[in-house]
This record gives sequence, C-alpha cells and structure tokens, in this order.
Amino acid sequence: MSISNTPTFKIERELREQGYKWIVGVDEAGCGALAGPVVAGAVIFPLDSDLEGIKDSKLLSEKAREDLYEEVTERAVSWASGQASVEEIEEIGIRPATYLAMMRAIEAIEQVDYVLVDAWTLPNMKLPQRGIIKGDRTVKSIAAGSIIAKVTRDRQMREHAQTYPAYGFEVHKGYGTAVHRQAIKDHGPCGIHRLSYKTFHPTLV
Repeated sequence: MSISNTPTFKIERELREQGYKWIVGVDEAGCGALAGPVVAGAVIFPLDSDLEGIKDSKLLSEKAREDLYEEVTERAVSWASGQASVEEIEEIGIRPATYLAMMRAIEAIEQVDYVLVDAWTLPNMKLPQRGIIKGDRTVKSIAAGSIIAKVTRDRQMREHAQTYPAYGFEVHKGYGTAVHRQAIKDHGPCGIHRLSYKTFHPTLV
C-alpha cells in the first residue's frame, strides 16, 4: 500500500468526534545522528487550518522547512520542542532519550488530552496515545511536529558548527555522511559526538 506524502487531519477529526479536544502530534529529529541532541516537536493544530505544504520534514528543502516553521508556530493552537542532550543519550541510550525528548515537548504544552506519535508509543504515558507508522507522512499534526523538531535541531547544529568548524555540522547536521566520517577520522570526536555509538569504537575511527 502506498503512503501519500500529503498529511491530513483525518485521524485528528476522528478523535475530535470521540470527544478529544487537545490532540497533539509529536515527532523527533536527530535519532540517527552521530552528534548533537535528539529533539522532539509537539504541535496542536487547528483542524480548520488551510496551511498548505506541511509534510514530513525530510521531504522539504531547508528553506521550505524554515518558512513553514514560522507559519506553524504562528498558527498552531499550542506548540513546543523538547530535547535530550548528548550526555543523556550516552547515559540512557538513544531510544529512551528520544522518549524523554518527546515527553518534554508534550509536557511543555499546557493542555493535552490525546497524543499522536510518529512510529512509537511512549512508555509510562498517562494520556491516551497512538503510535502511527509513517505518521509524519499521513497525520498533519505529526508532520507539523517533525518540522518543529527538525528546524530547532538544525539551528542548534549550525551554532555547534561555529564551535567545532572542522566537522561541517552546518551541512550534514551531525548525520553520518562520508564527509562527517572522514572529519572524525582526521580530527577525532569532539564534545558533541555520541561516543557510545559504534562509529567511535577504536577499531573503526
């Protein structure tokens, strides 16, 4: 079954008919990176919004993401970002750290009564929730969350590039590109690399 790249409010409207009012969509950015934090975005969107162009952030150009970030933050009922640091990723692992970032984003929104999560369900979540595979491509609130997460994290990685100019973080944002891996080989890891990842095992660097 093919998945449309144009998310809709279908699931949000179904939940609204069931009596839920504050339906938040949540997604993450940076789970698969070799450096930097993992960041989550959470968005409650008005279901009558006609804002076009919202889709999985990975399908958008950097300029389109930045433009839509401004639109989403202006038009959303509520929105927030949350993150887990490199230190937290190292201490508890990337999956729990991603859950932590998502929970922080959700908890930063005052009113939530249902949570829609891209791909996963969150452990110890007291609110009703649903994990939706490819949710960032089918559910508009989740797609909006993906834009918040991606833009927030990309901006941080551009700032880190000023501190660590040898690694090209402004280009690859910490993901494991050939250029990034070569920079690690040439210069060793820096202060925002996730040293527990196999990339940094002595036999591989």
